[in-house]
Amino acid sequence: MDTKSLPVFSADCPSRTIVDVLANKWVLYVLGLLRAADRPLRFGELKRSVEGVTQKSLTKTLRTLERDGFVDRRVHATVPPRVEYRLTDLGRDAGQLLTTLNEWAKHNAPKVVSSRETFDAGQPREAPAWTHRG
Repeated sequence: MDTKSLPVFSADCPSRTIVDVLANKWVLYVLGLLRAADRPLRFGELKRSVEGVTQKSLTKTLRTLERDGFVDRRVHATVPPRVEYRLTDLGRDAGQLLTTLNEWAKHNAPKVVSSRETFDAGQPREAPAWTHRG
């Protein structure tokens, strides 16, 4: 399918499904952990590291990432079986984008929290100076 001829905002553009996957919070955290570890991680390691994720959500996230080519899954023939996940080249590329987003969020969290507090308190914010670019 020629994705370049479709506008990104079109419901028919396959890139939207990719953005939907990458916009998932668990995907963000899993790719970030795998990128930071720079080694394969076992399911249990991921589960312990991502606070709040359920086993079901983590399983679904990892299956989606494997299906889309972001992670490789390797099963070792041991008792019990040992399953590891590692980033593919595609996953590393996506991880760079998500690391940038994560860094932006950490840097700007105080501003966002302050804005939320002001909004929730019902206090008016100073109106921004609007400019027209044309």
